[in-house]
Amino acid sequence: MAEKKLASHILPNSATMIGVCVTAVGLVKVAEAHIGPSSVDNYCATAGVVFLISAFCSYLSLRMEDGSVLAERLERVADICFMIGLIGLTLIILLFAYEVI
Repeated sequence: MAEKKLASHILPNSATMIGVCVTAVGLVKVAEAHIGPSSVDNYCATAGVVFLISAFCSYLSLRMEDGSVLAERLERVADICFMIGLIGLTLIILLFAYEVI
């Protein structure tokens, strides 16, 4: 049961991070008119897809029977994807801030 608590936290936070990624894509598209072409929007969209996978897996984990092996695996996948998304988005922001990408 304690494991399910993690999935219940991952789901809303993944959805929020999808919104952050969509906002970043929109802002970069607007900024491209002034700063020139950039790949940041593509990378942010990819991070958004990783957060979507995390949200989907955590949702399925919550819908499964408590204690099932599949529910635990889905929750683990959701957790890993969420962390990959956070690390990826942080790297994207850092590289964009230092004008690497």
